Amino acid sequence: MSPEAASPHAAILQFLASLQSPARILVAISGGSDSTGLLLLLDEAVKAAPHLKISLCAATVDHRLRAGSADEAQQVAALCASLGIPHIIAAWQGDKPNTGVMAAAREARYDLLAESAERLGANLIATGHTLDDQRETLQMRGMRTEQVSSGIADAVLFNRRFWILRPLLFSSRADIRAFLRERGVPWIEDPSNEDVKYERVRIRRRLSADPAMETDIRAAWEARRALSSRAADWLDRHFRLHGGLLGQVSVDGLRQDRAVLDYALGRLTAVFGGQPFVPGRAQMARLLSFATGGEPGRMTIGRVVFDRRRDGLYFTRESRGIVPMILRPGEAGVWDGRFEAVNGSGETVTIEAQATHYSLIPVSSGPRPRDVTGIQPPRVGAVDDSTKQDESSAPKDLGALDSCDEHRNEGEWSRGLPKAAWKRAVASALALAVDGHPLSLQSVGSIHLTPYFAPFDRFLTRFDFIFADRLSAVFAMAPYAGLPFRSIDGKTI
Repeated sequence: MSPEAASPHAAILQFLASLQSPARILVAISGGSDSTGLLLLLDEAVKAAPHLKISLCAATVDHRLRAGSADEAQQVAALCASLGIPHIIAAWQGDKPNTGVMAAAREARYDLLAESAERLGANLIATGHTLDDQRETLQMRGMRTEQVSSGIADAVLFNRRFWILRPLLFSSRADIRAFLRERGVPWIEDPSNEDVKYERVRIRRRLSADPAMETDIRAAWEARRALSSRAADWLDRHFRLHGGLLGQVSVDGLRQDRAVLDYALGRLTAVFGGQPFVPGRAQMARLLSFATGGEPGRMTIGRVVFDRRRDGLYFTRESRGIVPMILRPGEAGVWDGRFEAVNGSGETVTIEAQATHYSLIPVSSGPRPRDVTGIQPPRVGAVDDSTKQDESSAPKDLGALDSCDEHRNEGEWSRGLPKAAWKRAVASALALAVDGHPLSLQSVGSIHLTPYFAPFDRFLTRFDFIFADRLSAVFAMAPYAGLPFRSIDGKTI
């Protein structure tokens, strides 16, 4: 991860030296040159440095999208066996979509890699992304926006749990293949890498004809990380969360540096709106102009209603367009991009917006039940991981995230929250029902809910980590899994 570590061998040595140990790395290997080179480079380096206390295992995802993929996976299994590296094949089961198959395959691939890592006892995942992949990505994103792209990140946290690392991101495919030829190790050619119906293949050919196209990606990473840190400090000073549903930015907070406001409000919009991406450049320009203009009013962007008041900016999810979700016993899912739910009851549960379900759900609090809005106690931890549910903290009412619990029911405004803003927030809250009726007290306690951050909880880059982790604390959630490095770019952290 050092600017000087461009050769594959040097990059791997620098990568291993940067890791906290002990560590067990799952190598994602398809059999192509990049991932095969990654496996061999890591294997040689780990065996030469047992004092690092790093071990390897490997997994091959068979997407089952073309004939011969199963045989290729077996070839990889044979290679791993010859190296003494534990290996499993994970197949993408079920029907494949007619459109967007590459995006769906990517989602399935990372799910299967995470499952494989858990099975083999790995705490990290390494993939064979190269400098060629980085240049292609930068070109593709540059065609869609004028904003400076941070490209492919060298470290991404997946599902709040596994860090996905890319140690060869500054090494070229040509150098990796030269290394494999020196070792006499063949690789598998995927014919889809030459199919021009895919945008990446077309970009690859264009870049091959223009190899001078480069971007100082490290500078972009550092600028993004610094902005994340400043935005996290801004959260501490200027942001309040009411009842887990209503955000508030102080007037002074709206006077801060525009770049920090753009970063923080963009990501807060994505979180409150349940969207994986921040609003586009034009929408953010409108939002910033509105928020900093000082004039009272309302506007909606990214499924979030913003309410400018004399005492600052309030915002919450708009109540329109919230689709109900049905969970059968034992099922889990993400509702509206904002809450992750696990149905531990024996009944089929419907989750919908409070605006469309006016019955209040009784939750035990003391000697007798009290009525609250459809918000249920979150469980801290990874709700899709049954091994972690026992480690969850005691149930915590979302209204206890700050001192505004008395505003959870309509008519109680002693804290001075704007009534209209709070009513909108309550309307966007979730409600739980069985056959159109409120859940029983027994069933309520079996529904495990956790706030979900759509722009962060699936894929979180290391340079957005500081802001996301600080926001997690604001929502009284467990922290994200910490960075697995002792140093980055040769600098101790």
